[in-house]
Amino acid sequence: MEAPHDQHPAPAAQTEAGGHRAPEGPAHGGRRQEVTVTVPTAEGMRALGVRLAGLLRAGDLVMLTGELGAGKTTLTRGLGEGMGVRGAVTSPTFVIARVHPSLTDGPPLVHVDAYRLGGGLEEMEDLDLDVSLPESVVVVEWGEGKVEELTEDRLQVLISRTIGAESGLAGEEAGAGDRSGAAAGEAGDVRTVTLVGVGERWAGENLAASV
Repeated sequence: MEAPHDQHPAPAAQTEAGGHRAPEGPAHGGRRQEVTVTVPTAEGMRALGVRLAGLLRAGDLVMLTGELGAGKTTLTRGLGEGMGVRGAVTSPTFVIARVHPSLTDGPPLVHVDAYRLGGGLEEMEDLDLDVSLPESVVVVEWGEGKVEELTEDRLQVLISRTIGAESGLAGEEAGAGDRSGAAAGEAGDVRTVTLVGVGERWAGENLAASV
């Protein structure tokens, strides 16, 4: 397992690969913390998710941002493993959202693909999920600009592909139902992952120690 990662402070307002920018803090000036890690393989991305799961609790919102095949579903698979939920975590592309009940009396994991959601919060509420969002951990792929109004406290995860890296993660994502359609590449598929804890909920968490 590729557990070790290189940590370094995230550059402020730096444009990431794929055209994404590091997530902005809340407009009302709430607290935030930010850390960046380098993840060398798909297994390392899954392992990062397992470790982050130890921080999550009911009511948390996790927003995943990254280009096609970046590793969003792979990270979510690790979150589900770390939380001890039921069912294989795959891309929810065709159903928009999947609910994974806990096998350990913990909160359920609600995995949402917001790629086709245009109305944000209103459409989230119309999904008629058989679970209470405030009692769940909600992980949203492609949620930037759509679901921030769910809560002022959130963990934003920006995944960017290192230029020149092979497509091992992209291939794994494609096999899980991701839209990338990329063929599996070499195992050495380096990603840069920026974690931003926004709001009071994350002010007391030590993200750097957790990853």
